[in-house]
Amino acid sequence: MKINLRAVLYVLTLFVCTQAFGQTLDIRGRVLDAQTKEAISFATVAVVGSSHSTYTDDNGNFNLVISDSKSTVRVSYVGYISQDLAISPKNTNFQILLQSENVIEEVVVKKPRLKYSNKNNPAVELIRQVIAHRDSNRMAGQEFVQYEQYEKISLGLSNLTSTFKNKKIFKKYQFLFKKDSESTEDKYILPAYIEEKVSKIYYRKDPQKTKQYILAEQRAEFDPKFVDNNGISNYFNKLYEHIDIYDNDITLLTNQFLSPIANSAPTFYRFYITDTIKTAAQELVELSFFPRNKADLLFQGKLYITLDGQYAVQEVKMEVNEDINLNFVRDLQIELAFARDNRNKYYLNKSSLGIDFALTEKGKGIRGNRIVYYKDYISGKQQPDSIYAGEAVVKMPLPAVEESNESYWANLRFEPLSPEEQNIYRNIDSLQLMSSFRRIMDIGSLVLAGYKQAGPVEIGPVNTFYSYNPVEGFRLRVGGRTTDVLSTRFYSEAYAAYGFLDQKWKYFLSGTYSLNNKSIYTFPQHYIRASFQRDTKIPGQNLEFVQEDNIFLSLKRGENESYLYNDIYRVDYKVEFKNNFSVAAGLSKWKQQPAGVLKYKLPGIEGGMPSFVHDLHTTEASVGLRWAPHEEYYQGKSYRKPFFNKYPIFTLNYTAGIKGFLDGQYSYHNLNAGVFKRVYLSQFGYADVNLDGAYILGSNLPFPLLTIHRANQTYAYQLQSYNLMNFLEFVSDHHAALNVQYYMNGFLLNKIPLLKRLQLREVFSVKGVYGGLRRENNPSYNDDVFAWQTNSKGEVSSFTFGTEPYMEASVGLSNIFKILRIDMVKRLNYLDHPSVSEWGLRARVKFDF
Repeated sequence: MKINLRAVLYVLTLFVCTQAFGQTLDIRGRVLDAQTKEAISFATVAVVGSSHSTYTDDNGNFNLVISDSKSTVRVSYVGYISQDLAISPKNTNFQILLQSENVIEEVVVKKPRLKYSNKNNPAVELIRQVIAHRDSNRMAGQEFVQYEQYEKISLGLSNLTSTFKNKKIFKKYQFLFKKDSESTEDKYILPAYIEEKVSKIYYRKDPQKTKQYILAEQRAEFDPKFVDNNGISNYFNKLYEHIDIYDNDITLLTNQFLSPIANSAPTFYRFYITDTIKTAAQELVELSFFPRNKADLLFQGKLYITLDGQYAVQEVKMEVNEDINLNFVRDLQIELAFARDNRNKYYLNKSSLGIDFALTEKGKGIRGNRIVYYKDYISGKQQPDSIYAGEAVVKMPLPAVEESNESYWANLRFEPLSPEEQNIYRNIDSLQLMSSFRRIMDIGSLVLAGYKQAGPVEIGPVNTFYSYNPVEGFRLRVGGRTTDVLSTRFYSEAYAAYGFLDQKWKYFLSGTYSLNNKSIYTFPQHYIRASFQRDTKIPGQNLEFVQEDNIFLSLKRGENESYLYNDIYRVDYKVEFKNNFSVAAGLSKWKQQPAGVLKYKLPGIEGGMPSFVHDLHTTEASVGLRWAPHEEYYQGKSYRKPFFNKYPIFTLNYTAGIKGFLDGQYSYHNLNAGVFKRVYLSQFGYADVNLDGAYILGSNLPFPLLTIHRANQTYAYQLQSYNLMNFLEFVSDHHAALNVQYYMNGFLLNKIPLLKRLQLREVFSVKGVYGGLRRENNPSYNDDVFAWQTNSKGEVSSFTFGTEPYMEASVGLSNIFKILRIDMVKRLNYLDHPSVSEWGLRARVKFDF
């Protein structure tokens, strides 16, 4: 009865509003060129005398809801004669054929030049004017700006045939497939993701601050047991970034493309004046541009420039050349439209970015679009300082109505969703309820993340189930952990392993309590953890994103018989803040025993017999700080995969050894700091730069308590390790290190005929570390510390630094078969150390666009 009463009230309200304000009409149509019958995108469809308007999409389609059938709706586009629509309740669907205007000014076509030149080139002179006026035309050139913004990202499988659609495996999923309106063939698409956001933006030039108030946002979400929905959103937003034509470099697909109006654009682009257009409102020049080298990360397309003295960009249509050195991208289209604001300046009022990903030119792919609409753009209106205070992005509290309520969103959107987009939300919800789909996600999680779902627990990671090392021999391991299905507060993780050579069991057990009632694998983390681990370890190894017992790292070069047996009791606390600043603190009790050829040997006094230490006990308290401004990442099952940006990442860690507490045998203080920065170099690629250093205070400290520099004896190229350094080769109590990885993105190879067709990319690296041991910690001067290590041949195999830093460099090719990087690494010094290699060939799997 209650539901019926609500329905009656809704109908009565709708009737009253209709009678009071006139009949609401949903106007739909398609805008085409009258001569060519080609779709006209970005055409304006507006209610005359109001600000209510929309734009046609890439196929010329539009949708506009009006409240009065007596309103005049006008369709207009630069270079075409505007057309008014005859609207009535029975006439709401239109096909509009726009006639091209007569061009008042024409371009005189001369014989093409034998050689393109910037000198005495009117097109280049024009683009130089655009560059010169760039700062005054962009938003950053205004004192104050405010506007509303609606953005939408949608993705789906594309280029699907009816044969593929009708396969038996998709019998239960036919409701997902939709006819592809953009294809002239019998093709289908499978819409799979959508994300929407409505914001209010305020910009202030001095002091500079952009403040975004998110009024509403929603997205299609998958089961968080299988997918990090926040990570997917971060990734898609990283791929489909905001396009600012006035920036020197436009970041797309994790790469930087040079803008056609960048300072150096005339060096990398060819420009041609291809048309002039004069309308009643303005005079424009159509400026076509092309990359001088088709393989470089550049655009091609058309700019429409105003000739009112502002030399502003009024419209942009651009794409990438089919020969570009860009992976997995079949098509990329960008369209930008600008309009005049209250101060006669041009502002961006719609942007569209479409990317079609595919492995082959004609195969199946993933098509995505990011469309952003802007309205109520006001320049020069000053706001109180309180508007700009606080964090740059603030999510506003929602009204009483649910955020996902369709009628609520229908009023918020600047343009209605297409029928295909409307279905995505309900389709994803329906998929979560299908057992067959959940099995597919479960298998995908096992293959990609290494974990198998088993009710409230996950079994894995599977790549550690089998491995080999010379101390344990063949090693089998099985483990798992609980999920938030069991509890959102308490999490447990454990594994057991057995080595068939040393015939010893190893195991790990931890319990974690979430202090914010959120999963400990999601941001922001806030938890306390207690754990115990009995296992083997290579001294100095601290691998990134993999475990030491990973099967793929079992094959190593040279001697690899120095291991530790560890018993580690730990209590850890960690808290992350919304500004990506985190604090970690811990207390540990560590018992370590040498294994293999590793010996803890104390030299005999005055030539006496040496003694051997069976185990070493330490108690450590630690605190770590990390700050990663604007960091985004995908949260995997075991690790976070960061999406690097232009901001540095800072780390600072302090560890104190406590003698006499929990059997601790040594007192010391270890302070280390590091900074990472990705440096973008426009057309010359980018460089990842790591700087770090450490200083350890304390006397008579054995080498296991000092810095054992990270070596790599596998055949995989490791970014953070020294790839031709041996395990335990260098030890120090103070050091500074530099690691530079330079990715040139094919800038040189793209210029070499024939070779450029392979789309290979250059990569260079240089790594260096320098430090030393004070006399009180150096076995060469102090008999109270453990002696230098020796290998199986009795040769001294561990050292500290001499008069020069350890250095290695590499030259490599990446993008081999689009996924492989191979480096030729050269060790530059300390070649007199035993069992070292001067040269080495290393490989790394690297997926890049």
